[in-house]
Amino acid sequence: MPTQVIILNGGSSSGKSSLARALQDALPGPPWLTFGTDTLVEALPARMRGGDAGDGIAFGPDGEVVPGADFRRLDDAWALGMAAAARAGAHLVIDEVFLGGAASQTRWRDALSGMDVLWVGVRCDPEVAAAREAARGDRTPGMAARQAALVHEGVSYDLEVDTSRSDPASCARTIAARVTGD
Repeated sequence: MPTQVIILNGGSSSGKSSLARALQDALPGPPWLTFGTDTLVEALPARMRGGDAGDGIAFGPDGEVVPGADFRRLDDAWALGMAAAARAGAHLVIDEVFLGGAASQTRWRDALSGMDVLWVGVRCDPEVAAAREAARGDRTPGMAARQAALVHEGVSYDLEVDTSRSDPASCARTIAARVTGD
């Protein structure tokens, strides 16, 4: 069975979204759709995002991300929904942040059970990610540095790329070669 889902896991500002877009250009065959955890967060009602989000998702002043019970339930539904889209024939690149490390990967593995998934670790030097974070201006300061190693703890990958050493197009070519067997 050919790869139908690519999971990109990396910390905030590691370059996952740019890499996902580059993959859309690099991958041959059917169109690949990109979705990310930011898509889910942006879909939440405003009352569930930010400061004191209660059961939503909160962002601490030091870059900590605290998911509440309602967010976790919606995040589970999100993973199952993405899996349903793939089972219905869509090819997906999922831009994720495994805040729970191995437990986050297990949740996705369960949702995508029986499917051919390429697990890609997106590494980025914490200082590079922090500089990107500062340049973006739409992230909580400290989030990139806090997540740089945390999201990879206990996670196993088929392939890893480093966006602080290679541009998105180069990383995308590496991943595409793995998908196509080239």
